[in-house]
Amino acid sequence: MKVDFLCPRWGSEHIPWPLFLEQVKNAGYNGIEWFPFGQEEDMQKVIAMLDKYELKFSIVMTVLGNTPDFENYLFQLEKQLRELCTIGSPLFISAQVGREYFNSTQIDLCLNCCQAIAKENSLSIYQETHRNKWSFAAHVLPEVIKRNPEVLYTLDISHWFCVSESYLEDQQEAVDMVIEHTRHLHARVGHTQGSQVTDPMLPQYAEALEMHLKVWDKWIANSQRRGMKVVTITPEFGPPPYLTLSNSFTDAWQEQWRLNLRMKDFLNRRYNN
Repeated sequence: MKVDFLCPRWGSEHIPWPLFLEQVKNAGYNGIEWFPFGQEEDMQKVIAMLDKYELKFSIVMTVLGNTPDFENYLFQLEKQLRELCTIGSPLFISAQVGREYFNSTQIDLCLNCCQAIAKENSLSIYQETHRNKWSFAAHVLPEVIKRNPEVLYTLDISHWFCVSESYLEDQQEAVDMVIEHTRHLHARVGHTQGSQVTDPMLPQYAEALEMHLKVWDKWIANSQRRGMKVVTITPEFGPPPYLTLSNSFTDAWQEQWRLNLRMKDFLNRRYNN
């Protein structure tokens, strides 16, 4: 099984696309993870440049705009997902859906919307585990999975460690259930008091890194058992305020790029060699 690594566009929006994609290609990534909304850019030109550099892409999304009630939120979710489905041929869409206070009926309506649009467009839409969204914590997932077993996930375990203020030692059954339904990984290292460490290779974060690796290793093994030929990982260390500079003289973008590239190379050695 081969692991393909996607580079986040998040945090690099100020870098011109040709320069950004050249850097991505030269760094050994297989593609990018991209949020196309929120900026004025010619999406078809971006697609053409991705083709030129022979880079794949996935789309990450959250609902933009004012949604004063659930009915309006669901309308915007459907509208924006349909628009995203017209952009090229992404590997998948990773959707940050709902809010942490949504009830079970509202969650299921959101998931049904995503699944229907995915089926209509022959495109996978994964639910990203994320603070502030319906999937904000591990304990929420088992009942949702039982009701919606066909739904697949982008797993970012760093959020759950932060929300739980633990490494989920007492919630392994819930974590294992989500791993079974996970198809993409966000490889950011968080800790029990925050969703992103300063640098995962620093000795003071050895435990945090090890706790993430236990989850990621289990997902890799599960993917191999399922006979997957290729799986995808996005090293997803973010810009400020996620990023806390370890050196006050370091440029924030350079530090974010360094962290993600270092994580990509580390996991490439671990999983592809």
